[in-house]
Amino acid sequence: MAWKTLDDIDLDGKVILARVDINVPMEAGRVTDATRIERIVPTVKDILAKGGKPVLLAHFDRPKGKVVPEMSLRQVLPALSGALGVDVAFAEDCVGDAAAAAVAALPAGGVLLLENTRFHKGEEKNDPEFAAALARLGDVYVNDAFSAAHRAHASTEGVARLLPSCAGRLMQAELEALEKALAKPDRPVVAVVGGAKVSTKLELLGNLIDKVDAVVIGGGMANTFLAAQGIDVGKSLCEHDMADTAREIMAKAAAAGCEIVLPVDVVVAREFKAGAENDTVPASACPPDAMILDAGPESIARIATVLSGARTLVWNGPLGAFEIPPFNLATDSAARQAAALTRAGRLLSVAGGGDTVAALNSSGAAADFTYVSTAGGAFLEWLEGKTLPGVAALDQ
Repeated sequence: MAWKTLDDIDLDGKVILARVDINVPMEAGRVTDATRIERIVPTVKDILAKGGKPVLLAHFDRPKGKVVPEMSLRQVLPALSGALGVDVAFAEDCVGDAAAAAVAALPAGGVLLLENTRFHKGEEKNDPEFAAALARLGDVYVNDAFSAAHRAHASTEGVARLLPSCAGRLMQAELEALEKALAKPDRPVVAVVGGAKVSTKLELLGNLIDKVDAVVIGGGMANTFLAAQGIDVGKSLCEHDMADTAREIMAKAAAAGCEIVLPVDVVVAREFKAGAENDTVPASACPPDAMILDAGPESIARIATVLSGARTLVWNGPLGAFEIPPFNLATDSAARQAAALTRAGRLLSVAGGGDTVAALNSSGAAADFTYVSTAGGAFLEWLEGKTLPGVAALDQ
């Protein structure tokens, strides 16, 4: 990639349109998880330090091109101001007279947040006129929203083609971590792929098999692979209609010299609830009235062996029903081992996706991974080998 960073463009005295992702969860008017806000702080502070005036472009929720008052970005102002340590100004629109007046009034050292870009239909349509209206507000465009980079929207792709453009610090860190993990990795490379369904991870598995040395498959996905081998998985979550696809993936992996690591023993229960009575049985011996909710101790030991021989790890999806103890053991133990190997300098570990972040946080391992991405769809599409419009637009 030939994208520029904040170090490659003169920002002094210029208005910097910075596309950020502050689409944070809210409850009763308060931000309940400020992670995304905290992650844009280095970019905003760098723009200020280089003499630029940061004007933040962002979306919130899905208003579908209409003004929806409860989806206004005004409600994140207290959390944003607190994280940045400055009173952030607010404009009632992201284009037009209100936005232009707010930009003109922005003093040196000030930060301005524009209203939800998705209040305009032109945003998601990547309408050239709407992109041009946004571009007229600034001198330089900075994209710091990797999590929205898989969308070809006006504020993620259109504006980048109209102004001198670069990646913000969060986008830069994300791209550098992903390039190290998949474009130029230290080998052996291991991928951990979990979650409920094979059908949602087909392109991911297809791309990874050609790039990694081993794929550890867990969660509901593993049940589909076990069933494809003729194993009865009882009442487990399983896509029986994907059996042929699972067999094709295993054949492709064998041809590519990529090891597929499936559970050899499993933890089963009759109820899907915390503390449910459970048994550990061989993967081939799930009782007909039970469901597989986690990998067993032999499988955990096998995963540990695979991880201990790896130099690079890419992780997407939990290995079991991690949110319901005691079915979090496989996910937690693999996550903690990856964290320990990373701390010891023996492993580069990159993880991402909603459930993945939650699983690594609950295991206490997230802080020690090399990089944990808060992006969901964009992270997955990058791993699938797709070109992300918001990143491609910076490559000029």
